[in-house]
Amino acid sequence: MIVLDASLIIAQLDTTDAHHHAATQLLADNTFETWAASAVTLAEVLVGPARRGQGERVNNLLTRWGVHVVAVPHDAPVRLAALRSTTPLKLPDCCVLLAALQHGAAVATFDNRLAEAARSQGLRVVPIPD
Repeated sequence: MIVLDASLIIAQLDTTDAHHHAATQLLADNTFETWAASAVTLAEVLVGPARRGQGERVNNLLTRWGVHVVAVPHDAPVRLAALRSTTPLKLPDCCVLLAALQHGAAVATFDNRLAEAARSQGLRVVPIPD
């Protein structure tokens, strides 16, 4: 399983994003993996489309891509607070990290701080294609 960060999903959705090609290649290179994202990450991704009245359409597209929603666990407040207090990450990135930790999953991100935090927790970080 690979937990996707919002930056990667947004780059894939936006053909004008500077990371679009890399996101496309990363997903193509990992088509046999299960893709997942925290419910909070998906909400973050859907803010822009929702503003344009496209939230449901983009959510359906992500479902067709096979992106599974990782639910926020009951102990999330304590676990997220611990991650937030011991890493340089903001709360949305802590949600990505927690989702990966819940499933022992790899992390795919363009954010170097998130990648380093994932590695420090013993998680694999999917290499970003050139």
